[in-house]
Amino acid sequence: MTTAHQLHAEGLRHHLAPGLRALGLRGWRRTFALPDETHWLLLGVVERPSADRTSFTFDLSAVRRADWAAAGLPDHRPDPRTRYGLEVWRARIGEVLPVGEDVWWQVLPGPRWPLVLEDAVAAVRRYGLPELRHRAARDRDGTGEGYLSRAGLEDVNAALLTASVARVQRAELIAGELVLTGAWTRGDAVSRTVLEGVARGFLSAGDERYRTVRCLDTRGRELWAFPHRG
Repeated sequence: MTTAHQLHAEGLRHHLAPGLRALGLRGWRRTFALPDETHWLLLGVVERPSADRTSFTFDLSAVRRADWAAAGLPDHRPDPRTRYGLEVWRARIGEVLPVGEDVWWQVLPGPRWPLVLEDAVAAVRRYGLPELRHRAARDRDGTGEGYLSRAGLEDVNAALLTASVARVQRAELIAGELVLTGAWTRGDAVSRTVLEGVARGFLSAGDERYRTVRCLDTRGRELWAFPHRG
């Protein structure tokens, strides 16, 4: 009898990978890239095997090609399943689906197992790829008035890179608050600690235009707020 693990390997090779390439992605097995001149727009297959089934989902990430080249890392391209701190955006695909939460597809023995793979490819086509294109376009446009100069923002991001924390995409003054936006998640304690240090640095400057630093994820959701302690 064909096991779930064997079905998953077969499905990845003969169904999922060809389906993703038919959408315009380039790659094979577990890492794929959407062609773009300025950004690495990436999709990675994440697997979670168990005794009787294999579950999988996708990690998505967008990295500026110039940032990747400047970092001097040994790989030809980023791995979307690895956090480098260079990403302008990253997410699990479930975050961009209507459910807005983690989604895993399960490959189980039975006559309908290919439908799971078709559904996963459809999710990439309808939600994953449009979001990747949107994030790259938004990053290129540089929408929103920045609080820091580009050079100043790069100085902050260089410190975040040292701590393997995703970069600040935007720093804006909104209604008396300094709002930082980046590809962070609420459960990432390291990012929270490092960003609190960044926030305290901003607040110590005594800029009268704001007395609170707020951190948002790339979908505009509140993560943390750090008020002035004085």
